[in-house]
Amino acid sequence: MHLQTRFSQLETASVLHRYTEGFRTVEDIYNILQISQARRKTMPDAPPPKAKLMAAYYEKLTTLFWVSENYLFHAFAWYKYYTLCKEYNRGMSEDTKRIQASAVLLAALCIPTLPNQVGGGDNKGHDLSSTQGDDIVKQKMSRMATLLGFHTRNPSRDALLAEIRSKNILEQVPQYLKDLYILLEKDTDPLVLVAKARPLLDQLKKEIGATTLTDSEADNDDVQDNTLGRYVKPLTDVLLLKLLQNLSTAYHTVSMDHLKRLTEGLEMSFEQVEMSIVLFTQSRALSVRLDHRAGCLRFGDSQLESDVMRSQLTVLSKQLEAVCHILNPPNLSARQASRTALYQDVRATIAGEHSRILERKNMIESKKEEAERMAQEKVKEEQRRKAAEEAARKQEEQARIEKEHRAREADKLRKIQQEMDNRQKRNLLTAMGHKVEQYTDEQLVKIDPIALQKEHQEKINKKKEEAERKTRETAKKLDYLVRAIRIEELPLIKEKYEAKNKIDKASYEAEVKIKKEKAKQQWESDVKDKAVLTEHGVFDYFEEFENKVMEGREIKHQQACRQAEEDAEIQAENHKLIRARNRKEAFERKQREEEERVQEEERRRQEEEQQRIRDEERREREAKEEAKRAEESARMEAERQKSAAAQEVRAPPGSRFAGARVGGPVDDRGGAGGGKYVPPSRRGQAAPGGGGSKYPGGGRYEGRDGGAGGGDRDRRDGGGRDGGRDGGGGNQRWR
Repeated sequence: MHLQTRFSQLETASVLHRYTEGFRTVEDIYNILQISQARRKTMPDAPPPKAKLMAAYYEKLTTLFWVSENYLFHAFAWYKYYTLCKEYNRGMSEDTKRIQASAVLLAALCIPTLPNQVGGGDNKGHDLSSTQGDDIVKQKMSRMATLLGFHTRNPSRDALLAEIRSKNILEQVPQYLKDLYILLEKDTDPLVLVAKARPLLDQLKKEIGATTLTDSEADNDDVQDNTLGRYVKPLTDVLLLKLLQNLSTAYHTVSMDHLKRLTEGLEMSFEQVEMSIVLFTQSRALSVRLDHRAGCLRFGDSQLESDVMRSQLTVLSKQLEAVCHILNPPNLSARQASRTALYQDVRATIAGEHSRILERKNMIESKKEEAERMAQEKVKEEQRRKAAEEAARKQEEQARIEKEHRAREADKLRKIQQEMDNRQKRNLLTAMGHKVEQYTDEQLVKIDPIALQKEHQEKINKKKEEAERKTRETAKKLDYLVRAIRIEELPLIKEKYEAKNKIDKASYEAEVKIKKEKAKQQWESDVKDKAVLTEHGVFDYFEEFENKVMEGREIKHQQACRQAEEDAEIQAENHKLIRARNRKEAFERKQREEEERVQEEERRRQEEEQQRIRDEERREREAKEEAKRAEESARMEAERQKSAAAQEVRAPPGSRFAGARVGGPVDDRGGAGGGKYVPPSRRGQAAPGGGGSKYPGGGRYEGRDGGAGGGDRDRRDGGGRDGGRDGGGGNQRWR
């Protein structure tokens, strides 16, 4: 409701040229939309503003900015309006699309060229002197773009034209507008620019309307022209600016007569052309000076742009040098002496030059070697590049496979959607009475679901209308029948009515007579009763009786009042007790909640303290275990080194396990002297005499051939297989 109200205010402001009020209304609408967007975040079910409503809003903005001659925002408003119309009005005709697309393109072309796009002149000085003003203008434009909901905070002519090209809007406009766009954007020949544009502008004047204005807008002279031809005037200004810019890039000075010949096709007087040039210069869109004394236009900021003025110092230097040669000619004898000295220096330095040549040769050889090395590096780099290209090719192949997979998935989804659409069409055809078996899948695909739904709805409506028509006809027949019955029964009703009146009249007269006799009898009885009461003086005591009755009633009334006051006091006391009890309960409840909160915090603190203690105990336990493991490892390493040293001292050079034969203790892991277990990979390091094998002492594998303890199988000799286990070969237990 608020949005509709602000839209109506915006329409009024735009028609009456109240620009300040119009822009204030735009800001109010923006605030309303922001509030609506924030509400949709908290309430997802809230509907967003309808596209039709927003289209009406931007349509009003096109009129507002056209009246205020703000062609930049007028073009952006047209673009937003065209986009929203395509979104909500899917059934828009091609003619309407063409007209709206033409309006969007023309509105964009009417935007004057920005200063930083001008080719002639140097604007650096202007930019430095007006930086603060430009920043203010940019901030205002950014603020307005944000309020209007445009897609960029820095709207520009190039951005809008790029958007138009990307949306293929140029494909929907007539060919002469395409030619006009190419002429204004790409053609740079200033001599034929106006001649080519004149027929296009004449054709544009004859174009039909693009919008439909309301009655209030039609009454306004500023917005009365609603045709595409209204863009001819701003396009003419843009064409003049384009002409001057192209001239500034090609010429430094242009005569006014030549400029008049070039601008004859613009249908503008030369005074208007001069006024436009002044406006362009003030807006810094062009740097040009009108020289009426010389009858020409001078492009650029100052006379220093001339080639003669730019090179005058160089010319002066050359001329002064020539004068110096004339005034002070050079000494020829001194030149000859210097030449002779030069030749002597050459003869003296020829040997050194020869050595330098040799060094240069060596340097060239080294450079050749460096070149060969670089060539090899290049070959390696080429190989790496090929490997990278192969990896890229594989990656592209993988991407292609994924793309084909996505395409297959999309095709699968499309087939599923098509099957669902065909099922819906079959249901509609069945509901309409058609035989679905006669239709193939290809025929079902060609059927328009919207048209089929529309036909189905039309049949339903037709059946409904037929039923309503039959109901109306039946009601009409019934009405005729009832009317005929009433006409026929009217005389009979009248006869019955007259007979009933006669009977009612007779019964009424009889009842009146009876009532009259009863009333007379009642009156006579009342007269007799009154006479009896008067005779006995009853009425003399009537007042006394009434006073006694009133006294009794007054006593009862006073008792009732006292009882009501007592009840009110009791009720007030009860209410007071209830309020006190409620306050006490609230206070106790608050205390309980506070105690529970304190208990909960204490419990949480205790749990955290217990958890901290458990963590510290766990860390201490882990540290103790780690220290214990380290100590155990160190102890085992010390024992291993100690046993290895003792074994080396006890074993003779001839046999590593000789201690077993002289009564030394036998380790259960093999060997003598309680030595540590030696793996098989280290047993071959023993001294000779162990049977010529890398397994000393006639172990498991060599005990059969004798080994260190002999070749017999007797355990007493310590040889053989059993001797290798119990004798000098060591008691090796394989685990």
